[in-house]
Amino acid sequence: MQLTDQRIINAAPETVWAAIMNPEVLKACVPGCESMTGSAAEGYAAVVVQKVGPVSARFTGLVRLSDIVEGREVTLSGEGKGGPAGFAKGSAKVTMAPEGGGTLLTYEVNANVGGKLAQLGSRIIDGFAKKMADQFFERFQETIEAPGAEEETVLAEGEEAPKRGWLRRMFGNESKGGKE
Repeated sequence: MQLTDQRIINAAPETVWAAIMNPEVLKACVPGCESMTGSAAEGYAAVVVQKVGPVSARFTGLVRLSDIVEGREVTLSGEGKGGPAGFAKGSAKVTMAPEGGGTLLTYEVNANVGGKLAQLGSRIIDGFAKKMADQFFERFQETIEAPGAEEETVLAEGEEAPKRGWLRRMFGNESKGGKE
C-alpha cells in the first residue's frame, strides 16, 4: 500500500523538525502505542496494540530514523511482529518546507503485512494503513498546534498531565517552575 499526502502545520519548520525527532511526541502520535524507548540514533523499541478487522494483536518492533537531512527530511521505518497475527512493516518519508508562516509537511507512506493479517485482503489492509497514517499525522499536527503547547500546565493533585508542554521541556524554557 502506498499513500502520499501533505498538511500545512501552523508552526515554524524548526518546531516541526524538533517534534518529529522527539520520541515523546512520536509515542503520543502513534495510535495504540503502549511504549517507546530508545534513541533517534539507535532506533526506538515500540509496543503497539491494534485491531485490524477481526484480528487483534500486540506488535513489538523497532522504529528507525534514516535518510536524515537536518531540518528538512527524515524517513521513519518500522517493523513489528504480532505473533500469530503476522507482521507489519512500513515507512514514511517526511519532508518539511516553509509555507507562509508555517510548514508544509509532505509524507509518502508504504506499508506491508504478512501472516493472518495478509489474509484479510488488500481492501481492508489498505484502508487500515491509510487510517493509521492519517491518525498519526493528524495527532502530530494537533500536538504541535495545540493551544498552550509551549506552556506547562499546573495540575491539581492526582490529575493526569495532558499530552502538551513538550516544546517547553525540549527547548528548556525555564520561566515557569524550572531552574533559575
